[in-house]
Amino acid sequence: MKVSVITVCFNSVQTIEDCVHSVIGQDYADLEYVVIDGASTDGTMEVLNKYRSRISTIVSEPDKGIYDAMNKGLAQCTGDVIAILNSDDLYRDESVLSRVVKCLLDHDVDACYGDLEYVDRNNTSRVVRFWKAGKYRRKKFLDGWMPPHPAFFLKRSCYEKYDYFDLRFTTSADYELMLRMLFKHEVSCAYIPSVMVRMRVGGQSNLSLANRLKANREDRQAWLVNGLKPRFYTTILKPLSKVGQFLKRG
Repeated sequence: MKVSVITVCFNSVQTIEDCVHSVIGQDYADLEYVVIDGASTDGTMEVLNKYRSRISTIVSEPDKGIYDAMNKGLAQCTGDVIAILNSDDLYRDESVLSRVVKCLLDHDVDACYGDLEYVDRNNTSRVVRFWKAGKYRRKKFLDGWMPPHPAFFLKRSCYEKYDYFDLRFTTSADYELMLRMLFKHEVSCAYIPSVMVRMRVGGQSNLSLANRLKANREDRQAWLVNGLKPRFYTTILKPLSKVGQFLKRG
């Protein structure tokens, strides 16, 4: 089973090398690495050029935002399963992709996900939040649940059948895509009970109250565009469910 990893970046010179190392250092051999850069001007491309022999495809050109860049990456992929790892993020260890493939094969599913650690931007060994995603149940979406997108892995055939990221969304296209795949189309899915990704704190949807409110509006819209009816509290519980991420790991 071939795995394609997509990394999108823009002016990411401070973090891109960590991200690249975590991908090319995976112990899974059948790996395709696609990097989509938004025409960076800060030295990001100079870093990427050092690893051209280990990166299958590098595209550097202006885009219409992060989800447009992800769609460009999807169009380049030839793997059986797709992983998306942004430039601020890194895989927790070298066997992440091996565990993904084992899960997909053992459970005969089209998607899987694991847990995620939020880490300090300057010290990625310091965990500041822990996202324990938990065992998969489709109906958990109604209670505001979602898998952590960087730790979500989906077969390319599902993207081909049910489409890419919806560019009408600017902060919640990842949520909309997972809702569409897992809840609407009931793509088969399994949970890997281990940390897969470390994400640096400071994601776009959490940078300000205004962005959080915008994300909440887009969360509601995600249900509507798919002809789905959430419970009245679904999108209220979604941000509140993150409170538990700040509690100490048990």
